[in-house]
Amino acid sequence: MRPRDLALALLVVVVWGVNFAVIKTGVAEVPPLLLGALRFLLAACPGVFFLRAPKVPWQLYLAYGMTISVGQFAFLFSAIHVGMPSGLASLVLQSQAFFTMLFAALWLKESWRGSQLVGLLLAACGLALIGSAHGLSMPLLGFLLTVAAASLWAAGNIVTRAVAACGPINQLAFVVWASLVPPLPFLALSLLIEGQPAMAAALSDFSLRAFAAVAYLAWAATLLGYGLWTRLLSRYPANQVAPFSLLVPVVGLTTGWLVFDEVLRPVHLAGGALLMLGLAVNLFTTRLLGWARARP
Repeated sequence: MRPRDLALALLVVVVWGVNFAVIKTGVAEVPPLLLGALRFLLAACPGVFFLRAPKVPWQLYLAYGMTISVGQFAFLFSAIHVGMPSGLASLVLQSQAFFTMLFAALWLKESWRGSQLVGLLLAACGLALIGSAHGLSMPLLGFLLTVAAASLWAAGNIVTRAVAACGPINQLAFVVWASLVPPLPFLALSLLIEGQPAMAAALSDFSLRAFAAVAYLAWAATLLGYGLWTRLLSRYPANQVAPFSLLVPVVGLTTGWLVFDEVLRPVHLAGGALLMLGLAVNLFTTRLLGWARARP
């Protein structure tokens, strides 16, 4: 990977890692479901006026918007709102890789390699350890909502496979146009769950800090992050780019510690280590075995 592209990959890691602290700041100012509506409204506009909509069936726009956008972030924002530490959320959310494996096996009839099964078992043990340590520092509801967010991200990954089957498209343009889907469902959920008085109060007292959080989530985490990630995936093999996602929890945990003084208990660290080990086994075992067999 060229030095410039390596720097861009690390920039994405930092942007996505800091994203969790920004979410925590945002939900302190704005109800989580209303925050989701504002995020995607700002992500879609003004981008839809400058990017042509890719030729993808409208059903896929709807499925992507309802899974990876509404589903994932409704659960994630709510998890952090009820007290899930932002750094720990960045770690638990990585379990999406294993939910993707499960859904691909169920819906796409993909078979598993032995290394994937080992990685899945390690990650499951890690999640069980983290979940068992619920308490004041990590409410059980926050943990369960984060796991639900990971499962909806994984469902969105399956939708992304279907989008890829439509042929080469501008992925950034697809993300921008798919961002038109979430605002109305988010607003409906916010009205139903958070209530009109809470929505009105948040909007009437909308601060510069709240706008900065929404702008970061929309323009940095969504457009800049996905735009650079798509560019890297178009230039390099996926197995060369994907491992950088393992660094996102490192940034997330560090940011949570520095900004909010979040400190993990030993059982959280042990569970996180097992989860990350499972991800590493899943990503690297096949490549290492192939390299070993290729050696004279």
